[in-house]
Amino acid sequence: MDVKFSEDVIPLSDLKINPDKLVERVKDTHRPILLTSRGRGIAVVQCLEDYDNTAEELRFVKAAEQGLIEVCEGDSVSLEGAKKTLGIE
Repeated sequence: MDVKFSEDVIPLSDLKINPDKLVERVKDTHRPILLTSRGRGIAVVQCLEDYDNTAEELRFVKAAEQGLIEVCEGDSVSLEGAKKTLGIE
């Protein structure tokens, strides 16, 4: 998801004028649009599918990070212990 600043940073007034066009562009390009007001970023318009994928990836990364923290702190079980707990010896 690369942003093309020449195309993907637009003033809020453009969204007000033609919202359907911008929503279609976001869906077609799979690139978010940064909305600005008075030259400052105020919001991002993103395709719902892309948002869901990004949120899922973030949850995965956070879970992996938590797992690594637990392993580093010694809070883990052996493979044999896990099999025994799950009843699959």
